[in-house]
Amino acid sequence: MFYKDERLALFIDGSNLYAAAKALGFDIDYKLLRQEFMRRGKLLRAFYYTALLENDEYSPIRPLVDWLHYNGFTMVTKPAKEYTDSMGRRKVKGNMDIELTVDAMELAPRVDHIVLFSGDGDFRPLVASLQRQGVRVSVVSTIRSQPPMISDELRRQADNFIELEELKDVIGRPPREAHGESRNVAYAGNH
Repeated sequence: MFYKDERLALFIDGSNLYAAAKALGFDIDYKLLRQEFMRRGKLLRAFYYTALLENDEYSPIRPLVDWLHYNGFTMVTKPAKEYTDSMGRRKVKGNMDIELTVDAMELAPRVDHIVLFSGDGDFRPLVASLQRQGVRVSVVSTIRSQPPMISDELRRQADNFIELEELKDVIGRPPREAHGESRNVAYAGNH
């Protein structure tokens, strides 16, 4: 479903892709991911969206964000909002759906094919709009996790569904295991 001469853009929903890869038991090597899609077409942009905890001295995702920024990814970040739920638990909220949608709509006239790395069903109207503008849309997520990480509506709307597990040999590496690490350190990685 890829053509060598088509103009490609990647839109990566960072937390969603991380959760899907983690559910499949591997980490993503973003250098290999970028190379794979450069091979598939003319890669114009690779966007990566994530919320960051600004008040922490050190964010576990910071090394990944810095690496991506220096290695050809367009980073879109915003401060995550911290709150305490009704049970007294500390929660973090950082939805990047609007930022991703606006960027995709703006870039649509300049690309032939968008690859969305997310299984979030909220993106179904975006995919439909991009398709009406003549852009082909591939969605990368997984149905092989329990429960599946992609919404059925998004999968049906996409022109092409790419099973993340089938990319494992091309863009994956074994997860890092270390004692006492927070859950995002393996995600941040050292490239």
